[in-house]
Amino acid sequence: MDTCACALELLGMLVYVGAWLCALTTTILPQWLTMSTALLPVESYELGLWETCVVQDVGGMECRAYDSLLGLSSDIKLARILMCASLVVGMLGILVAIPGLYLVNICKEGRGCRTKRTLTTVGGLLGMVSGVLCLIPVSYMAHLAVIHFFDDKVPDVVPRWEFGDALFCGWVGGFLLVVAGLLLVTSSWCSQVEPQPAQQRRYQVMSTDINFRKRTEYV
Repeated sequence: MDTCACALELLGMLVYVGAWLCALTTTILPQWLTMSTALLPVESYELGLWETCVVQDVGGMECRAYDSLLGLSSDIKLARILMCASLVVGMLGILVAIPGLYLVNICKEGRGCRTKRTLTTVGGLLGMVSGVLCLIPVSYMAHLAVIHFFDDKVPDVVPRWEFGDALFCGWVGGFLLVVAGLLLVTSSWCSQVEPQPAQQRRYQVMSTDINFRKRTEYV
């Protein structure tokens, strides 16, 4: 493998792990949506996938988990499913791609090089799928927040949900997962064919020399 492909592979793996941790943070954070009211300026509300929180200006924060799974709204359920699927697919991609790294000293002889490139490609594809699964719920929740924020049917005095920090973290994590997958796939495509063993090259040279002598004698 040439130096460029090895560098792309290592960079893609580092971005992959960082993006997966970013997606995990997005799933855990309660700041998917935030809301503050003029009636209670000292308090703000935060909505997450697993709990809701009340934040006070003095520094206090009280969170409460959802009471019932069946009582959740459909958008929260969908976001939970897709984010968990993104984490599972991303972790599977990392576990598949690690044995395919050139720096890992396994399967480097014979057909093992082709196996390593296959593992790297599959890991990169799983990373791109994980990124898409992460971007869908984040973008969908942001879309719902925009629709409700600009809804003319809702009076102006009614508070509205706005983007939280978790949405931005999710966008970054999903985008980096896709980029990491592309880097891994590109590194496997750019990797050169491994050089042949010395004995095989010597045998080919000897065969070529014998054939050349035979043709000379025949002429």
